[in-house]
Amino acid sequence: MSDSGASRLRRQLESGGFEARLYVKQLSQQSDGDRDLQEHRQRIQALAEETAQNLKRNVYQNYRQFIETAREISYLESEMYQLSHLLTEQKSSLESIPLTLLPAAAAAGGAGGRDQLRGQTGFFPSPGGASRDGSGPGEEGKQRTLTTLLEKVEGCRHLLETPGQYLVYNGDLVEYEADHMAQLQRVHGFLMNDCLLVATWLPQRRGMYRYNALYPLDGLAVVNVKDNPPMKDMFKLLMFPESRIFQAENAKIKREWLEVLEETKRALSEKRRREQEEAAAPRGPPQVTPKASNPFEDEDDDEPAVPEIEEEKVDLSMEWIQELPEDLDVCIAQRDFEGAVDLLDKLNHYLEDKPSPPPVKELRARVDERVRQLTEVLVFELSPDRSLRGGPKATRRAVSQLIRLGQCTKACELFLRNRAAAVHAAIRQLRIEGATLLYIHKLCHVFFTSLLETAREFETDFAGTDSGCYSAFVVWARSAMGMFVDAFSKQVFDSKESLSTAAECVRVAKEHCQQLGDIGLDLTFIVHALLVKDIQGALHSYKEIIIEATKHRNSEEMWRRMNLMTPEALGKLKEEMKSCGVSNFEQYTGDDCWVNLSYTVVAFTKQTMGFLEEALKLYFPELHMVLLESLVEIILVAVQHVDYSLRCEQDPEKKAFIRQNASFLYETVLPVVEKRFEEGVGKPAKQLQDLRNASRLIRVNPESTTSVV
Repeated sequence: MSDSGASRLRRQLESGGFEARLYVKQLSQQSDGDRDLQEHRQRIQALAEETAQNLKRNVYQNYRQFIETAREISYLESEMYQLSHLLTEQKSSLESIPLTLLPAAAAAGGAGGRDQLRGQTGFFPSPGGASRDGSGPGEEGKQRTLTTLLEKVEGCRHLLETPGQYLVYNGDLVEYEADHMAQLQRVHGFLMNDCLLVATWLPQRRGMYRYNALYPLDGLAVVNVKDNPPMKDMFKLLMFPESRIFQAENAKIKREWLEVLEETKRALSEKRRREQEEAAAPRGPPQVTPKASNPFEDEDDDEPAVPEIEEEKVDLSMEWIQELPEDLDVCIAQRDFEGAVDLLDKLNHYLEDKPSPPPVKELRARVDERVRQLTEVLVFELSPDRSLRGGPKATRRAVSQLIRLGQCTKACELFLRNRAAAVHAAIRQLRIEGATLLYIHKLCHVFFTSLLETAREFETDFAGTDSGCYSAFVVWARSAMGMFVDAFSKQVFDSKESLSTAAECVRVAKEHCQQLGDIGLDLTFIVHALLVKDIQGALHSYKEIIIEATKHRNSEEMWRRMNLMTPEALGKLKEEMKSCGVSNFEQYTGDDCWVNLSYTVVAFTKQTMGFLEEALKLYFPELHMVLLESLVEIILVAVQHVDYSLRCEQDPEKKAFIRQNASFLYETVLPVVEKRFEEGVGKPAKQLQDLRNASRLIRVNPESTTSVV
């Protein structure tokens, strides 16, 4: 294709008044044959590919420019954050100069390396360095320093709400994976006087961090990691049930981290011990302050002194209370969940009617942290990631302890989630057999057995709890039933099994579902609601098969009597018609092996009654009209054909034979269908009565010889 031809074609297609239909019409008129159209099609295709390549190239160039622009914007944003941070530091430094001149002059020559900042890593004045009353400039400087540094950490503003909290040490660290010692991320540690905050770096925002974790010092253990090149200058932090490994910049900074962590933990422990001793120590009798003599004051003006209300103290000096947090840690580590909950119940019973002074609040805070850890362990025990073997009873231990901890709703949710995962895993492990009915038997046994065991275990574990848990179980049972019906329908209905096989499979499912009635759980209506669409589709599909087969036989109908050739075949046909409910079939048999009915009518009778029997096995009230309409459509095909043949046939003998077949349909087959339908459903069908009572189902123009079927 030449460049001039391509450009001309491109201009023609890009013109504003281009009309595709007119263009194709002109092209068809001007072309000599199929080859010209194929060549023109190839030219248009090549032009389309070239246009697509140009669009891709332009999009790629624009995308690269967009990435570069976004990168520049990100760099400018980080520069602005850095500039804002520098200005904040300068402002803080200027404000703290008047406050630090006096302490600096008083401590000249006595301040060590730990009382000064060391860039991004360093110490801050400890509590001993502040003024004795705790309200001087030193406390304000500590709080200001903590506020300044934590402004660089996103998501930790709530830390500033704790009174008396200040920053002790901070520095850059590198975190490593505990098992394989692979580098994970760069972090920054902020050590406060009562906790350790770990923040991760934000690469796109220089000097800024994001909150990662906060660990109370009383639940933190520090372990020195022996150098093993190239892994060196590392230490480990143990926080049950997890641990983290960090690497310092050099050996000196690592040593500082280890020392200051131990010193801060020791100081915190000593502080809390003193508070508990002060709270437990008995208070002496109130001292009466001598009244200052005032010569100008009359004795008659003396007012009675109002006695001070002394705050009641709680004795926390008992050994089991002092060791309670550590005992809880041991119980959790040894998976003695019952022992841990017993200790908590004992403490709650002891503090039930007692006031809550600060030492009690502090003790409760420490115990609440252990309760949180215990709850996490119990939640993990019930998580679907754990082994699902052992059945519902395997969850009883964790569920009962969660209920004792007051986590009834969470225990219910986790128990049901665990059982849902177990049921799903059991269904997935079933092998799909070649025989559908065999697979359905296994599926029903596995599912309904699991559901029954779950219901009984639920009733045992949650007896006496909030009734809302039982509502949650009913909702869960409906969801689990949906999982079962999905597997059931995929194997029975999606694989296009016969109606008899589908009916037998549904019967098996109903029988298993009725077993749940022993525990007061009736889910049959849920099975009906979930299967109604699939059963409707199966009935409709089988109805269409019968109608097509009947029409095909009608098209080849010669209106001749049946000759079964052998008495055995005749006897077999009599048994089949008797099983269909036609008890007077003997009157339609002739001499030898002849039957005075058409093969088409006999086949229609057997097929219709078979459809009715299988459909009644699938029946429930929601399918009443679907089944009735399907029967009416099937019967109409046969009776319309008989009516049409009777009107069009001219031979008197054949006409008499057609009347005999019509009599068999109206007087024998239709009453049997009506009776069997009423027996299976429990009420008569007016539509079937109208079909039986009508002498002609469809009135056709006597002069017409065209079938309406």
